[in-house]
Amino acid sequence: MEKETKIVFQRPHALLPVVTNYCPGCVHGIVNRLVAETLDELEIEGKTIGVAPVGCSVMSYKFFGCDMIEAAHGRAPAVATGAKRTNPDNIVFAYQGDGDLASIGMAETVHAATRGEHITIIFINNAIYGMTGGQMAPTSLPNQVTQTSPYGRDVSTAGYPVRVCELLSSLDGPAYIERVCCDTPANVRKAKKAIKKAFQYQIDGIGYSFVEVVATCPTNWGMTPQAAFEWRRTNMLPYYPLGVYRDVVAEGYANAAEAAFARAADCPLVTGGGAQ
Repeated sequence: MEKETKIVFQRPHALLPVVTNYCPGCVHGIVNRLVAETLDELEIEGKTIGVAPVGCSVMSYKFFGCDMIEAAHGRAPAVATGAKRTNPDNIVFAYQGDGDLASIGMAETVHAATRGEHITIIFINNAIYGMTGGQMAPTSLPNQVTQTSPYGRDVSTAGYPVRVCELLSSLDGPAYIERVCCDTPANVRKAKKAIKKAFQYQIDGIGYSFVEVVATCPTNWGMTPQAAFEWRRTNMLPYYPLGVYRDVVAEGYANAAEAAFARAADCPLVTGGGAQ
């Protein structure tokens, strides 16, 4: 008698059966899968629009089964805003790296967040420009050696790294902000939970959601994958602490607008209804 085969693990339907171009030890592949699993589990692949800008994330339009738009460098939040406003019933997300999101795209990032656009941002922070050769990024650590900081990032001239979660959490627009990592099975599960929550908050109309993934870039760091994972734990995680930086539902609010109104309770213009 033939034994019945039970499938316990397989490629998500929303992840296309193509070979990726990510380097060994790169976290992009893991996060691509987590996003695809989320689209499958929430059954939203057919109504989701993804935006991929310039950087290592630019090829993700070849990997996801949902509709994808390629945006100019740094403009993913603006393109995602347009897609969501013109297609409010669709789920819209942008998949961005740190050079793209926190450098040339910082204005779009901040203003989409402060407006509370109902979009989801997946942010890969590997502390360097990956696709273009390993230049210093806004997230590169103090004293970190890159192609454009061969003696290490000098904070007296280049300033300190931008902590994006902390920056965006100072704004009233976002509904959910969390920083995660994919260095262990336990942390991969936490990252999946955060990504799924970010999409669910958009589905539920709660507001703008942002998930940062502290990542690796073995190629441009000049390390083996194993050494890169250890370097991330030793150097990046102390500077970029994991955790939830905003969750309006956990704070007891129905959505980001309600939470923002409560935070502005001392302003007569707001409480008078003029700016609500």
